[in-house]
Amino acid sequence: MAAFDIGKIDDVIHGRMRLGIVAYLANADMADFNELKAALDATQGNLSVHLRKLEEAGYVQIEKGFAGRKPQTRARLTAKGRKAFKDYLAAMSDLLDES
Repeated sequence: MAAFDIGKIDDVIHGRMRLGIVAYLANADMADFNELKAALDATQGNLSVHLRKLEEAGYVQIEKGFAGRKPQTRARLTAKGRKAFKDYLAAMSDLLDES
């Protein structure tokens, strides 16, 4: 059995909440903050922190605007984020294939 390269697992994505965000956004063109919060059963603060971490990595693009008079925050997966997620899934698949 070949040794598994743990370095292939992306630490930015690997956290439970960030993995949930990326997986959700991979299947949606865009999601608003409250939609993500509900889907992931997250608190506002927790979701904000993880979105910021993904944004800093270039994996998620955050758009702020207004819906009428209400502020609205929306997120979408970038091309870099989509590639990172595919690479993450491939690394996890490799791990399973080697066990």
